[in-house]
Amino acid sequence: MNKLLVVIDMQNDFICGTLGTKEAVQIVDKVVNKIKEYELNGDPIIFTKDTHFDNYLDTQEGKNLPVKHCITKTGGWELDSKILKATNLSNYKIYEKVTFGSSELAKDLMNGVYDTVSQIELIGICTDICVISNAILIKTFLPEVPVTVDASCCAGVTKESHENALKAMKMCQINILNEKG
Repeated sequence: MNKLLVVIDMQNDFICGTLGTKEAVQIVDKVVNKIKEYELNGDPIIFTKDTHFDNYLDTQEGKNLPVKHCITKTGGWELDSKILKATNLSNYKIYEKVTFGSSELAKDLMNGVYDTVSQIELIGICTDICVISNAILIKTFLPEVPVTVDASCCAGVTKESHENALKAMKMCQINILNEKG
């Protein structure tokens, strides 16, 4: 079985920075363990990085969320230090994305880059924005490939919006692992 792990936006600004939450801090070790599990099995892993620029506050997203975050080449834009210590990122594709879903990932999906994958699992931040966007995007381009989100390795803006996103993904035939309640 050729499984693919997609690690969404495990960046400092979402964990301990300008948009960080205690829930995000709490999932870091679980995310590291999941990455190590995939590496041990020899399964491919890809990462996404929310990537904005100095003009962020002038963008539509910046006008709706006027908190500068993940500005390229800053400490907040970098992946969490535990992830950097746990894996050699040069072995993996990193999609820098300027919006919630990765358009470059969508192009790769459309062009058959991941056609040999039999199962895709997503983990990361924020469940209710970027995880759900990328999960739906993947499901759109690979409708016959089972897509799973491990809820225990995800954190949302709030607990409620995290739970709402999990419910919405479930309705879109995305499997949810480790769901509470």
